[in-house]
Amino acid sequence: MTELILIRHGQTELNRGPFFQGQIDVPLNATGLAQAARLAERLADERLEVIACSDLLRTRQTAAPTSRRLDLDPLLEATLREQHFGAFEGLSFDECIARHPEAFAAWQRHTAAFAVPGGESVERFHARVLAALRGIALRHAGRRVAVVTHGGVLDMVWRTAHGLPLSGPRVCPTPNTGINRVRVAGDAFEVLAWADDAHLAGLPAPDTPAPAADVADRLQASIAPASPSAR
Repeated sequence: MTELILIRHGQTELNRGPFFQGQIDVPLNATGLAQAARLAERLADERLEVIACSDLLRTRQTAAPTSRRLDLDPLLEATLREQHFGAFEGLSFDECIARHPEAFAAWQRHTAAFAVPGGESVERFHARVLAALRGIALRHAGRRVAVVTHGGVLDMVWRTAHGLPLSGPRVCPTPNTGINRVRVAGDAFEVLAWADDAHLAGLPAPDTPAPAADVADRLQASIAPASPSAR
């Protein structure tokens, strides 16, 4: 049995709007760096023995202040990366609607078997994430382990712990640098605490992406037959 402290990376510029960030290697913005510093203060007394993180820059930058404070070299794990969104990566939702309307419409149905062209389905992503976290828990059994990763990874853990299907939109909160405590015992995941971001009090509130309904309306307009007056 191992307790993992799962942490989403700090804010990036692409987090400020509805973009597909995926596995492109973008840095934290100024807010994200401030969040990472606050996280290090929060974790200073946790008696951590291991820090593992995705090998992408935004997670490494998030882990860095805590690593320095605790004198722990982070273990970089490519298997902890965000879901690969293929042709969508780096694009805003509006850009996806304009360039890949049919693929975006299929993605919006949130079926677990669907993969964006050149990307990774939720089914494959889930299998990768769970294998990675179970491996970390097994290799560091009984130790206090922090894992700095991505929002999609946290979603896979939440669904697994609560017995939820892989299809359907994300329902769990995943604030940047939020602390999520999970117990791993064999194949089972148990959520002990979730989305604790009390350490961010006083920092600017993050921007909120456009509501899903607004995006859906724009998509419908882009693929609907043109009206006679528009021809």
